Amino acid sequence: MTGRTGGTTGEPAGAGTYTLGLLYPPAGRNRTYTSMQLAFIGGVAEAAAAFGYDVLLSPAATAEDPSLRRMVAQQRVDGVIVMEIRREDDRVEYLTKAAFPFVAIGRNDGTEGTGWVDLDFAGLAAGCVHHLADLGHRRIAFVNRSEHLFNSGYGFARLGHEGYTRAMTQLGLTPHAYLCGDDLASGEKVVERILHDDPATTSLVTMNEAALEGIYRGLTRQGRSVPRDFSVVGVAASPWAEQVTPQLTAAEIPAKEMSRAGVELMMERLRSLDAPPRHVLLKPLITLRASTGPCRAAPGMEQGVEFPDFEIDF
Repeated sequence: MTGRTGGTTGEPAGAGTYTLGLLYPPAGRNRTYTSMQLAFIGGVAEAAAAFGYDVLLSPAATAEDPSLRRMVAQQRVDGVIVMEIRREDDRVEYLTKAAFPFVAIGRNDGTEGTGWVDLDFAGLAAGCVHHLADLGHRRIAFVNRSEHLFNSGYGFARLGHEGYTRAMTQLGLTPHAYLCGDDLASGEKVVERILHDDPATTSLVTMNEAALEGIYRGLTRQGRSVPRDFSVVGVAASPWAEQVTPQLTAAEIPAKEMSRAGVELMMERLRSLDAPPRHVLLKPLITLRASTGPCRAAPGMEQGVEFPDFEIDF
């Protein structure tokens, strides 16, 4: 199977469909695409168009999905970009056994033989913990993605949890991690759970941008002002980090850059199927905005001020 090559626009290297497959199962409630996922879809389509390629989107979550089977058996596409990689992902195994060109946005042990691009989610979660610890916070909760995604083995959810837990343990702090649905109501509920479990919590790290507005609303309802007496830091793309008030201090998810890198790796793969795979691990810095501040005791948790006894001679 031959793809198109050459420069920015790309020139045909031989017969082909001039189409890339994008395997991207929806992660939102009721099998809808989240805002972040839509940003990735747009990024892949834009990057592919620069090489003269179209994109065929499939919601395939497993190798048994008919749309994935048709892509391969009928050679409807020249190559496939696989997203929402799980720790155990039979789509990766299927494409590898079929010797069908593919790259991944995300990674697991099975993707080491092909190109991939990913974020250092473990490192980013750990960096968020250290940022809060530097501000004096010691009770730091972690708001992850949904129970469904976590239990399905989604790499970013598992890696984020591992990075948070490792950083907390290294600092001698007690981890408190929570799973949260990708919606506003779930964000409100997770705040209730956090403060019920430990009312003295003064900060949290989140990887759930879809629940961010709900998290803020939940904190307000619980009488916590951000960042005066509660700090929030996360991993989120700038449009979501900047649309809340106060704006979120966050490590960027560069959807457009990752999409472009994934398409470029796919083009490299199609030009030379035998070339060694290239791996791209992005480690964006935390952008300081307005949602984090020095630790203050949670409302109602302040210690009474004690004054020393003085002996005064007149």
